[in-house]
Amino acid sequence: MSDIRLFGIRHHGPGSARSLRAALEAFTPDCLLIEGPPDADALIPLAAREGMAPPVALLVYRPDRPRDCAFFPFAAFSPEWVAMHHGIAAGANVRFIDLPHANQLADGFGVPDAPPEAAPIDGEPVCEAAEAPSEHGPDPAKAAIRRDPLGELAALAGYPDGERWWDALVESRAGADGDVFAAIGEAMGALREGAEPDPDDAVREEAREAHMRASIRKAAKEGFERIAVICGAWHVPALARHDAKGQAGADAAILKSLPKTKVAAAWAPWSYERLAFASGYRAGVLSPEWYDTLWHHEGRVAARWLARAAALLRENDLDASPASVIEAARLAEALAGFRGRSRPSLDDLDEAAQATLCFADPAPMGLIRRKLVIGERLGATPPDSPGTPVEADFEAQCKRLRLKPGASAGEITLDLRKETDLARSHFLNRLTLIGIPWGERREARGRGTFKEAWYLAWQPEWVVELVAASAEGGTVAEAAAGRVRVRAREATRVADLSGLIGTLLDADLAEATAEVIRALNDRAAVSADVFDLMDALPALAELARYGSVRSSDTEPVLAVVRGLVPRAAAGLVAACQSLDDDAAAAAKARIVAVSGAVALIEEPELKAVWREALRALADQEHVHGCVVGRAVRLLFDDRAIPAAEAGERLRLALSRASGAVPAAAWIEGFLEDSGTVLIHGRELLAVVDEWLCGLDEVLFTELLPLVRRTFATLAPAERRAVGEALARPGGAAPGEAEGSHGFDATRAAKVLPILRLLLGPEPAKSADETTGDAA
Repeated sequence: MSDIRLFGIRHHGPGSARSLRAALEAFTPDCLLIEGPPDADALIPLAAREGMAPPVALLVYRPDRPRDCAFFPFAAFSPEWVAMHHGIAAGANVRFIDLPHANQLADGFGVPDAPPEAAPIDGEPVCEAAEAPSEHGPDPAKAAIRRDPLGELAALAGYPDGERWWDALVESRAGADGDVFAAIGEAMGALREGAEPDPDDAVREEAREAHMRASIRKAAKEGFERIAVICGAWHVPALARHDAKGQAGADAAILKSLPKTKVAAAWAPWSYERLAFASGYRAGVLSPEWYDTLWHHEGRVAARWLARAAALLRENDLDASPASVIEAARLAEALAGFRGRSRPSLDDLDEAAQATLCFADPAPMGLIRRKLVIGERLGATPPDSPGTPVEADFEAQCKRLRLKPGASAGEITLDLRKETDLARSHFLNRLTLIGIPWGERREARGRGTFKEAWYLAWQPEWVVELVAASAEGGTVAEAAAGRVRVRAREATRVADLSGLIGTLLDADLAEATAEVIRALNDRAAVSADVFDLMDALPALAELARYGSVRSSDTEPVLAVVRGLVPRAAAGLVAACQSLDDDAAAAAKARIVAVSGAVALIEEPELKAVWREALRALADQEHVHGCVVGRAVRLLFDDRAIPAAEAGERLRLALSRASGAVPAAAWIEGFLEDSGTVLIHGRELLAVVDEWLCGLDEVLFTELLPLVRRTFATLAPAERRAVGEALARPGGAAPGEAEGSHGFDATRAAKVLPILRLLLGPEPAKSADETTGDAA
């Protein structure tokens, strides 16, 4: 009869791993059954291959839909990783026993979709209840046990959370006591008796534990004598029933009708940052780098950790002397003694470091926690190990485009008229969309819109982003398109969708572009926010003109512009009502931007529609003067109104009936950023001058800052030209004749000989011209 022992562990726990290693060495099993995806059994031997450096993760995915996947991370201190290495070294049979993801990822599997991080091997034991829900609704206390079993034990023991309780009693304790597994199993059994089942996850958990029990019975039937079962502590009481009467039949009935699909598996690099609970990873731990130190430096962990903290501070030009490290170590030991611990915990070291190394300054402690508590360690996989689909596509694209991720940083200039350079631009833009900014866009030197400059700087941790992108698609292009689709679904403004279209054109993702354009049209059709529509137009107009350089089809973008301009024009006047100063300034900027976009498109129909909207806005009496003034200026610059009409509108706006403050706002909108209209328009300058001169002392003092702010936006040369025009008699424009009384014929005659030398001799007159002169 087989000797079957259950070892309930905390995923990613060095204390569990150390106790498990000691227990396995004493038990010497010939078969190890590990909670994990049986779909990846063939990849287990690679865990001991040279070049495999945790943290790493198993990825199980559907080849037909790579976004349907699950990740299973392992660190060096993960008990499952330790069990795999022990079994491989001992020549034992090692296999995973969780419910295959061929079932869990199949269509019709009877549980709600869960994120990959919810995979049970990844972290906190996922609870499962043996009893049915109460007819009177869920019991909050029992539901709390189901959500966080360790938290309940921590609360009873006086700890703030389950992580700190587990760290103090299991991870940070000295030695490796094999009896800990019996104690953990007993505690979990008591907790399960009082837990409330989770209706959203009950089917999945029931199937998982049924499959694990069936796998234990299968191994026993195969003749293995010593079978070690490594599973999350929560599952121990359920798996202990594997040989109960009638259990085999019940498990078979549960598993019989499960759907199934084809899946694939691969090893992938991982990082401690993604292993941390702070990253949003449900099964994570609070302090992966601290656990790594506990695992590799047992017995001198305090001194090791504090020495690393001091070195880190010195690397960042902060004082951290050896004497401070010694004091910190002594303080940590004293704190541990006061709290009844055999050695310092992370809390003790944190307080000691802050008091002695950081002098109570929280800023350096933030650096220490990021580097030495969470950590930035990045794993690696052997070069010949199976990779994820996106990794394989990335490597193939880099080889085809002659780009080396490991190369030193440098700048490259792409000629978008060349096929290879255009493909490089598409590739770098796609990587940016999936969170890998390998290339940073720079201003290209030289003329021509066909040039594109990039600064390339590869970061090793981006390998993890490639792995994570496999959840969005099987290639870099598919993953980028998937990310943009998600952003498009989350976008709440038309302007946000217009920005996505630009990135998609740069990345040459035509199918996703069409989907985003449809979404934009649908959103714009029901949007009542005119300013949102206006914010979207400038970027789209630029795309419609620039996209041809990339050989992109911009006709759909142009169609969007043709639909948005009339909508924005129809609601412009209503949107500009009752604006305060800040809102009016923002509205004016949008109006200018849309006017530039319409001019860029160069379509007479759109220009006419927008011009009518500006004219209607210019006729408004109760709209902020800044907005009306800019509308009149745009019409004047576009020659839609003559100078005389512009002068009359300016005169009316500056009349005393309008009020001095609204008049100043009108001038600001009309003149801001360009004073050429005053330099070359004597009538307009005279109107402004007359208005200013007619102000009384009090009003002039009140309006002077506003007027000076407006003229400060003009270029220095324009301000100088305006001043010179005002200094001349009658405010004449530069170069304009000052009248007959100012003309000196004698001085003018002195210039004629020089002009004759420059222009050459006077041509001979024809007979007709001579006759005409005589007449």
